[in-house]
Amino acid sequence: MISIEPWDSPDAVTLRQAQRDELNARYETPDHEAGPVPTAESIALFLVARDQDGKPVGCGGLRRLGPGEAEIKRMYVVPEARGSGLSTRLLRALEEQARSYGVTRLLLETGIRQPDAMRFYEREGYRAIDAFGAYRGDPLARCYAREITAVTPFGLFPENAVE
Repeated sequence: MISIEPWDSPDAVTLRQAQRDELNARYETPDHEAGPVPTAESIALFLVARDQDGKPVGCGGLRRLGPGEAEIKRMYVVPEARGSGLSTRLLRALEEQARSYGVTRLLLETGIRQPDAMRFYEREGYRAIDAFGAYRGDPLARCYAREITAVTPFGLFPENAVE
Protein backbone atom coordinates (compact mmCIF):
# COMPACT_ATOMS: atom_id res chain seq x y z
CA MET A 1 0.00 0.00 0.00
CA ILE A 2 1.25 3.47 -0.90
CA SER A 3 -0.24 6.50 0.81
CA ILE A 4 0.30 10.21 1.23
CA GLU A 5 1.85 11.03 4.59
CA PRO A 6 3.15 14.13 6.30
CA TRP A 7 6.83 14.83 5.66
CA ASP A 8 7.52 14.64 9.37
CA SER A 9 5.54 11.48 10.19
CA PRO A 10 7.64 9.01 12.21
CA ASP A 11 7.77 6.46 9.37
CA ALA A 12 8.73 9.10 6.81
CA VAL A 13 11.53 10.34 9.08
CA THR A 14 12.78 6.78 9.65
CA LEU A 15 12.84 5.97 5.92
CA ARG A 16 14.64 9.19 5.02
CA GLN A 17 17.23 8.54 7.73
CA ALA A 18 17.81 5.03 6.36
CA GLN A 19 18.36 6.57 2.93
CA ARG A 20 20.79 9.13 4.34
CA ASP A 21 22.71 6.40 6.17
CA GLU A 22 23.03 4.39 2.96
CA LEU A 23 24.16 7.43 0.97
CA ASN A 24 26.61 8.46 3.68
CA ALA A 25 28.22 5.03 3.42
CA ARG A 26 28.31 5.08 -0.41
CA TYR A 27 29.77 8.57 -0.62
CA GLU A 28 31.85 8.31 2.56
CA THR A 29 30.61 11.66 3.81
CA PRO A 30 27.48 13.06 5.43
CA ASP A 31 27.75 16.19 3.24
CA HIS A 32 26.55 15.13 -0.21
CA GLU A 33 23.41 17.24 -0.52
CA ALA A 34 23.70 19.73 -3.35
CA GLY A 35 21.35 22.63 -2.89
CA PRO A 36 18.67 23.23 -0.31
CA VAL A 37 17.76 20.31 1.91
CA PRO A 38 14.12 19.29 1.42
CA THR A 39 11.73 20.31 4.19
CA ALA A 40 8.04 19.96 4.98
CA GLU A 41 7.58 23.41 3.44
CA SER A 42 9.40 22.63 0.19
CA ILE A 43 7.96 19.17 -0.46
CA ALA A 44 4.50 19.35 -2.00
CA LEU A 45 3.75 15.67 -1.44
CA PHE A 46 5.36 12.73 0.33
CA LEU A 47 4.44 9.07 -0.16
CA VAL A 48 5.19 6.12 2.09
CA ALA A 49 4.91 2.51 0.93
CA ARG A 50 4.12 -0.28 3.36
CA ASP A 51 4.35 -4.04 3.07
CA GLN A 52 1.46 -6.40 3.84
CA ASP A 53 2.22 -6.19 7.56
CA GLY A 54 2.13 -2.39 7.54
CA LYS A 55 5.90 -1.98 7.86
CA PRO A 56 7.22 1.12 6.03
CA VAL A 57 9.43 -0.07 3.15
CA GLY A 58 9.72 2.86 0.74
CA CYS A 59 9.14 6.55 0.21
CA GLY A 60 9.40 9.42 -2.23
CA GLY A 61 8.38 13.04 -2.54
CA LEU A 62 7.75 15.83 -5.00
CA ARG A 63 9.21 19.31 -4.86
CA ARG A 64 7.71 21.84 -7.25
CA LEU A 65 10.29 23.61 -9.38
CA GLY A 66 8.19 25.91 -11.52
CA PRO A 67 5.22 25.84 -13.85
CA GLY A 68 4.70 22.27 -15.02
CA GLU A 69 7.87 20.92 -13.38
CA ALA A 70 8.61 19.01 -10.20
CA GLU A 71 11.60 17.18 -8.79
CA ILE A 72 11.45 13.71 -7.29
CA LYS A 73 13.09 13.81 -3.87
CA ARG A 74 14.01 11.14 -1.32
CA MET A 75 12.97 8.17 -3.46
CA TYR A 76 14.03 5.18 -1.39
CA VAL A 77 13.19 1.51 -0.92
CA VAL A 78 14.64 -0.54 1.93
CA PRO A 79 17.18 -3.16 0.73
CA GLU A 80 14.99 -6.15 1.64
CA ALA A 81 12.15 -4.85 -0.60
CA ARG A 82 14.32 -4.16 -3.65
CA GLY A 83 13.67 -6.34 -6.67
CA SER A 84 10.01 -6.76 -5.72
CA GLY A 85 8.60 -4.15 -8.11
CA LEU A 86 7.97 -1.71 -5.27
CA SER A 87 10.34 0.91 -6.71
CA THR A 88 8.38 0.96 -9.96
CA ARG A 89 5.02 1.15 -8.16
CA LEU A 90 6.29 3.98 -5.98
CA LEU A 91 7.68 5.87 -8.98
CA ARG A 92 4.40 5.47 -10.89
CA ALA A 93 2.46 6.71 -7.84
CA LEU A 94 4.69 9.81 -7.73
CA GLU A 95 4.12 10.38 -11.45
CA GLU A 96 0.36 10.04 -11.04
CA GLN A 97 0.33 12.51 -8.17
CA ALA A 98 2.49 14.88 -10.22
CA ARG A 99 -0.04 14.74 -13.04
CA SER A 100 -2.78 15.69 -10.61
CA TYR A 101 -0.77 18.85 -9.81
CA GLY A 102 -0.48 19.72 -13.50
CA VAL A 103 3.16 18.63 -13.73
CA THR A 104 4.22 17.61 -17.23
CA ARG A 105 7.95 17.17 -16.62
CA LEU A 106 9.60 15.36 -13.75
CA LEU A 107 13.27 15.84 -12.93
CA LEU A 108 15.50 14.07 -10.47
CA GLU A 109 19.07 13.80 -9.32
CA THR A 110 20.95 10.72 -8.30
CA GLY A 111 24.66 10.17 -8.00
CA ILE A 112 27.53 8.44 -9.73
CA ARG A 113 27.88 5.99 -6.84
CA GLN A 114 24.33 4.79 -7.36
CA PRO A 115 24.55 2.81 -10.60
CA ASP A 116 21.52 0.75 -9.55
CA ALA A 117 19.43 3.92 -9.33
CA MET A 118 20.71 5.19 -12.69
CA ARG A 119 19.79 1.86 -14.36
CA PHE A 120 16.37 1.90 -12.69
CA TYR A 121 15.46 5.41 -13.86
CA GLU A 122 16.71 4.76 -17.39
CA ARG A 123 14.70 1.54 -17.54
CA GLU A 124 11.62 3.46 -16.37
CA GLY A 125 11.83 6.02 -19.18
CA TYR A 126 13.92 8.77 -17.63
CA ARG A 127 16.63 10.28 -19.83
CA ALA A 128 19.93 11.74 -18.72
CA ILE A 129 19.96 15.54 -18.88
CA ASP A 130 22.44 18.27 -18.07
CA ALA A 131 22.57 19.07 -14.39
CA PHE A 132 19.90 21.54 -13.31
CA GLY A 133 19.60 24.00 -10.45
CA ALA A 134 21.89 23.40 -7.49
CA TYR A 135 23.33 20.27 -9.13
CA ARG A 136 25.17 22.24 -11.84
CA GLY A 137 28.87 21.77 -11.38
CA ASP A 138 28.49 18.87 -8.94
CA PRO A 139 30.75 16.09 -10.26
CA LEU A 140 28.84 13.46 -8.27
CA ALA A 141 25.40 14.36 -9.65
CA ARG A 142 23.57 12.60 -12.46
CA CYS A 143 20.30 14.23 -13.49
CA TYR A 144 17.35 12.76 -15.32
CA ALA A 145 13.99 13.92 -16.66
CA ARG A 146 10.81 12.43 -18.05
CA GLU A 147 7.93 14.09 -19.80
CA ILE A 148 4.59 12.97 -18.41
CA THR A 149 1.20 13.82 -19.83
CA ALA A 150 -2.34 13.54 -18.61
CA VAL A 151 -3.90 10.26 -19.62
CA THR A 152 -7.42 10.34 -21.03
CA PRO A 153 -9.34 7.37 -19.63
CA PHE A 154 -10.39 4.82 -22.25
CA GLY A 155 -13.77 5.61 -23.70
CA LEU A 156 -13.76 9.27 -22.72
CA PHE A 157 -12.25 10.73 -25.86
CA PRO A 158 -13.69 14.03 -27.08
CA GLU A 159 -15.94 13.57 -30.09
CA ASN A 160 -13.59 15.59 -32.31
CA ALA A 161 -10.41 13.79 -31.22
CA VAL A 162 -7.96 12.71 -33.88
CA GLU A 163 -6.87 9.09 -33.56
